[in-house]
Amino acid sequence: MSQKGTTLSQNMPQKEASQAAMHPKKFVLWLFIVSIIMLFAAFTSAYIVRRADGNWLLFDLPSLFYWSTGVILLSSLTMQYAYWAAKKDEIGQVKIGLGITFLLGLAFLVMQVKGWGQLVDIGVFLGGSQSNPAGSFIYIISGVHGLHIVAGLVFVFFTLLNAFRYKVHAKSLLRISLCNTFWHFLDLLWLYLFVFLMWYR
Repeated sequence: MSQKGTTLSQNMPQKEASQAAMHPKKFVLWLFIVSIIMLFAAFTSAYIVRRADGNWLLFDLPSLFYWSTGVILLSSLTMQYAYWAAKKDEIGQVKIGLGITFLLGLAFLVMQVKGWGQLVDIGVFLGGSQSNPAGSFIYIISGVHGLHIVAGLVFVFFTLLNAFRYKVHAKSLLRISLCNTFWHFLDLLWLYLFVFLMWYR
């Protein structure tokens, strides 16, 4: 075999290994996602255990939680649209998709807060002598998820800012790819929590 052929054969495994390696930022993101999954797994496990102990208040979830679920699922579509547009170098559509995603995320948070108001209206409180563990769990689970949505919105905002600076395009997809992954995760996490709370309320 020629020296050139030998060199190519030696370089191919190195090239394949570099392509297969995960980007450090993606690795950090997935570690963060796994930690969030563990946190909410602990919350839902504690919810099931405490519910089995009795003294559990039965009530319907706020109607705004249903609407907010639709809103956040819609935001996943707009986020994915922005990502596809970035892959096609349609920067204007990237800005539109990210902008709508950001607004829908804000709308989700507003609906969650107003949903808590609906809980108060039916006598479900967080803490205090009038509280019940069932209500406290609803506030904590939805509230902690809301904090992660705030983190997601910050991520979306800075990705949108980078789109305006032309740092998001077909040859620079890392930022929007990470944002896309995290946002879809937060949406799926809420869908799981919503179904869980409906089933075990």
